[in-house]
Amino acid sequence: MKAYTVSDTLFPDHRFAAFLFDMDGTILSSIASAERVWSAWARDHGLDVAAFLPTIHGVQSVETIRRLGLPGVDPVAEAAAITATEMDDVDDIDPIAGAAAFLASLPADRWAIVTSAPRLLAERRLAAAGLPLPPLFITAEDVERGKPAPDCFFLAAERLGVAAEDCLVFEDAAAGIAAAEAAGAAVVVITATHAHPMATAHVAMRDYEALTVDMDAAGTLGLVEA
Repeated sequence: MKAYTVSDTLFPDHRFAAFLFDMDGTILSSIASAERVWSAWARDHGLDVAAFLPTIHGVQSVETIRRLGLPGVDPVAEAAAITATEMDDVDDIDPIAGAAAFLASLPADRWAIVTSAPRLLAERRLAAAGLPLPPLFITAEDVERGKPAPDCFFLAAERLGVAAEDCLVFEDAAAGIAAAEAAGAAVVVITATHAHPMATAHVAMRDYEALTVDMDAAGTLGLVEA
């Protein structure tokens, strides 16, 4: 086994009890599918599509609609209809490079997916991307307050039996990053689906191809850039 050095380790002063992964944009790319569906919905409701699309990422669909305050629109019913359409639009969903191998290298009791997507849609997208169901899955139905509230990360950590501040969160969107920060977790920003550079103080990696996991005798995890 390689003897990792401080320069290899992305968090040289911090080892982790568990890794928590957002899904869309973080371990798989569903941006084309999501933007097709949401663009059609936005046009039907007279919205400026270009201005609206950046607001959909990383948050629950019902919250995206609710904060628009559109008269005569039921956010719950509209979100359900959008989800149903997204379920049928998965032809070009792909894994982020290296994600499958990286997830497979993790101990089953040390990671979870924490997504703003409804469970059925999340399962559908994982299958389309050829990624396995996680040992622990936190989805939109599991929390009352979605990202950027930290509730989902607190719940994932609790179910794994660890503290949120001892977790490393992999995220791509501002709402998810804010949620991880509020939970006290460290963050890696995955940038594979970013059209433009994101200003962030966190470690940023394009994908997982250069990442490996170092587990010590105590079972704690280190993140290593190969």
